[in-house]
Parts: sequence; structure tokens; C-alpha cells
Amino acid sequence: MEISQKIAIIPARGGSKRVPRKNIRDFCGLPIIAYTIQAAIESKLFSKIIVSTDDLEIAEISKKYGAEVPFIRDKAIADDYTPISNVTLDALDRLDPERNMYGIVAQLMPNCPLRTVDDIVASYQYFMDSKALSQISVTKYGWQNPWWAIKKDESGYLTPLFPEQLKQRSQDLPEIFCPTGAIWWIQADVLRQYKTFHCENKTGWEISWDHGIDIDTEDDWQLAELLMEKREKSFYD
Repeated sequence: MEISQKIAIIPARGGSKRVPRKNIRDFCGLPIIAYTIQAAIESKLFSKIIVSTDDLEIAEISKKYGAEVPFIRDKAIADDYTPISNVTLDALDRLDPERNMYGIVAQLMPNCPLRTVDDIVASYQYFMDSKALSQISVTKYGWQNPWWAIKKDESGYLTPLFPEQLKQRSQDLPEIFCPTGAIWWIQADVLRQYKTFHCENKTGWEISWDHGIDIDTEDDWQLAELLMEKREKSFYD
């Protein structure tokens, strides 16, 4: 029997280093995690919307904005080293130990607050149409050309990562995309098998860079706030 229920899992640990308390810091008037919870709710796609956290304050704020927090994440998988896929798998196994409830899992990172309801719905439709095992959101690099990436040593000398491509014109190079944590989909049994979204038969759904921005630094935060303020101003104009 096909299992059609979908679950959204939002990993949100309390120990962010580069932007302290990032997941509940005020972002344009709301705790940043609220934007992800609200978009998931408004998509009307999910049977459950779960926040996996090791932090009681994050848990309370998440529940206030409509998510469920049925457990507190083990500290052993709330460190700087555990892959996020393991966190999502842990939540899935806790909530569906018999493996008969959820057929599809969405992983939505709370540091991507500019992804919209329409983005979630469109990405899900693309995932279903593609019949892929998993799908991650990707965005174009824009003016930065990754084919021309170079390393600089302590003496200032430069070494290209792609020497041949560095000699080519940008318009002659194939387009490369960058993953963003905005919206990742996977079949539940595939996540259990591979323990990662990076499996065979994986597709990428393109999201615009200004919807898919990942906030990892203070500079990212300031840029994302400017983009959100511009979006809200356009909405009310």
C-alpha cells in the first residue's frame, strides 16, 4: 500500500556559533523560525510539521507559531558535526517507528526564511512529477562564477581549482548550481536506506537566489533582512 502522508521536519538546534541564537532571533518582527513554520502550515501539504531541537526555548517558540515539538533532540546529534540528514532521519524514526505513516519527508531549514508557500508547493509538484528518489533546492550563482574559483596560500599566490575553465569565457561554460537548504524532499524509505538526501536518482529544483538565501553569517542576515523589507514594502505598496 502506498503511503501518501507527508511530514515536514525543521531542524533547529540551539548552539549556533556564527550567529548566536540564530533560529529564534528576531527577523523583521518575528522569530526567524516562524517564517518556515508558517510557510509549511499555509502550504497545506503536511500531516505534521515537526521542529527537532535540543533547546527548550526554541521548542516553546516553535509551538507558539504552530509546529509540534513531540520530543527534545538528543544532545549527541545536536553538535557541530552531525549531518542534518541524520537529524531528519532521527525525527522520522521517532515519529514513525513502524514505517507505515509517512511516505514523503520535507526538510525545511529555518535559516532560509525567504522561501514562500508557493515555493514549497511548486517544489513538491516538481518532485512528484520527476519521480525522483530525492530532491534538493538549488540556485544559480549569479555574478560569481564558480568555474573561476581560486585558492590563495599564505604568501598570496593563487592556484585555480579549474585551470582549463579559467581560460574560457563565462558564456562558454556550463551553468553550475549551488545547493540551498530551503526545501528538500525525499521518499521516507529512501532516507532510511541511504541516511542522506544525496542518493542516486536525485534531482534539483531551482529556486530564485533571493528566496533561497541561507543565513549563516551576520552579513547573510543583513542581506536577508533587506530582501524581506523590500518584499514587504512591495506587498503593501
